[in-house]
Amino acid sequence: MKYINANKVLPENLIVEIQKYVQGETLYIPKQETEYRKWGTLSGGRRLLDHRNAAIKHSFISGSSIQQLAKKYYLSTETIKKIVYSQKK
Repeated sequence: MKYINANKVLPENLIVEIQKYVQGETLYIPKQETEYRKWGTLSGGRRLLDHRNAAIKHSFISGSSIQQLAKKYYLSTETIKKIVYSQKK
């Protein structure tokens, strides 16, 4: 998240109004919900995890044990269980 000086992007009357509530502080203004994106959609991280999880599920269905998968993917057995027993495709 980058810092932007309000004087550069907001009209003066709006700054005066905001100063009634907060002055000299960092203020976070969230995106509108319509602009939200799921984690990893821009970087490709989500796609990599989805691919990894599909491979884990496939290996489990093919006979690999929870313990074998945990060791192979460096994950806890609880995490492997969540992956293989989830209903997501």
